[in-house]
Amino acid sequence: MDVGELLNYQPDRGTKRLQEEDGDEDQDAEKDTILEKLLDREEDAEVGYMSVLNASSFRQNMKGNGTDAVFQQVEPVDESSVKKMILTFEKRSYKNQELRIKFPDNPEKFMEAELDLNDILQEMHVIATMPDLYHLLVELNAIHSLLGLLSHENSDILYYSELTDIDTLHESEEGAEVLIDALVSGQIVALLVQNMERLDEQVKEEADGVHNTLSIIENIAEFKPGLCAEAAQQGLMQWLLKRLKAKLPFDSNKLYCSEILAILLQNNDVNRELLGELDGIDVLLQQLSVFKRHNPATPEEQEMMENLFDALCSCLMLGANRDRFLRGEGLQLMNLMLREKKMSRASALKVLDHAMIGQEGSDNCHKFVDILGLRTIFPLFMKTPKRMKKVGISDKEHEEHVCSVIASMLRNLKAQQRTRLLNKFTENDCEKVDRLLELHFKYLEAVQLADKRIEGEKHDMVRRGEILDDGMEDEFYIRRLDAGLFVLQQLCYIIVEISSAGIPQLHQRVHQILNMRGGSTKVVRHILREYAENIGVDKTEDFKENERRRIMELLENF
Repeated sequence: MDVGELLNYQPDRGTKRLQEEDGDEDQDAEKDTILEKLLDREEDAEVGYMSVLNASSFRQNMKGNGTDAVFQQVEPVDESSVKKMILTFEKRSYKNQELRIKFPDNPEKFMEAELDLNDILQEMHVIATMPDLYHLLVELNAIHSLLGLLSHENSDILYYSELTDIDTLHESEEGAEVLIDALVSGQIVALLVQNMERLDEQVKEEADGVHNTLSIIENIAEFKPGLCAEAAQQGLMQWLLKRLKAKLPFDSNKLYCSEILAILLQNNDVNRELLGELDGIDVLLQQLSVFKRHNPATPEEQEMMENLFDALCSCLMLGANRDRFLRGEGLQLMNLMLREKKMSRASALKVLDHAMIGQEGSDNCHKFVDILGLRTIFPLFMKTPKRMKKVGISDKEHEEHVCSVIASMLRNLKAQQRTRLLNKFTENDCEKVDRLLELHFKYLEAVQLADKRIEGEKHDMVRRGEILDDGMEDEFYIRRLDAGLFVLQQLCYIIVEISSAGIPQLHQRVHQILNMRGGSTKVVRHILREYAENIGVDKTEDFKENERRRIMELLENF
């Protein structure tokens, strides 16, 4: 048995196990030797909890008559026994702390107290399976002591991971909520970050400690999403960005960091602003630049890439981050990715959509034209790449983002850049107008089919005497958007914009194809009016009113 196996050994305290009699003396001698080595390693007063945990395991293993180690059956656990367990933990924790302060340079003096503390911690693992008793940890003030152990060298992070396991938390949400609130108010995230700061991930055990720590944070964020902002403010956001920047080989911890970052930024403007202030946009762009000319080497690395793209898209929902993205030459990077035709192309298109949409995207729209982005976006508009499906992107998603980018440019571009965009539609005998109307009829048909199904469902509901309230109508509208209504709205907007631009060639071609295909300007008008009535709820009233007025003016000239 080598030292590595010994340090990873943890006996199952819940069952009886008898060791083989053969070779007992040799095994005991080997354990004694390794225990001496463990004590020798602590001579510099840096006693590690991982080594202590395993030393305790072997001490338990060596109990008995000197040959067989007998593990007692665990007693039934109830509220009374849990209270007793917690009080014992408090006493041992206090004693351990006291001896550590008294003999900081003499580990042998507090080794026994360290082992006793670990023994009770091992017993307390059973509490992690009983969320209905979590309130006792709070009521008996054990949270403060538990959090104090996080500053202990190589503390038993696995215990906190079990305690906050998301499946266990949902078994008793009331008890779990009391525990999570107490942990967060006790600055658990700040303590966890401090703990990760001192871990060396090139050591496997400490890398595992970082992974378990991140799982605790993920569990807390999933159970109470409202705590994400507070967690980020406690140093987590800064640590995640620092870890992503670290020049270490790709591993599961880097993947986990990207996942946690994406979770923190989801629907959270406070965290988006914080990331921008910490130069996080530049960090994300630097990490993504690796995939400009190279595909991810593994599925895990591809997942990390997608997480980083999702985080970037989320950040761009905040207007201030659009400027940071522009200054960080994010547009140039996305444009190159679109041209290189690697796996990153689909996500780069999604980022462009987020960067250019709305009034806040005006500067990005102008810059995109300046860097010759029209040469990149229109080939994607004319033909949906087959390779998109291979990376999990549907034709509809691709066409939605491309149309949204073009619509955003028509909304935001002025002067020379707008003229360059409109001229694109006149090239090659207005082939882009032909493609525009082709997509229009494709999505019009899809929406009409969806409308027919929804009308049938409404008819059945009325026949059953059910009431169609506003909530149900909203649900039906969302279904229509998913069926293709959103893309159709963008297409109709582009049609009306280019027809009203004062270029007779475009106006004539649009009406010619509509008449030839049996289309109608009334349908286009109806779709855009419906769009104007349902402009996003997250927009300000002034923006909604201005956008409605603008659409109505365009329809008058159509």
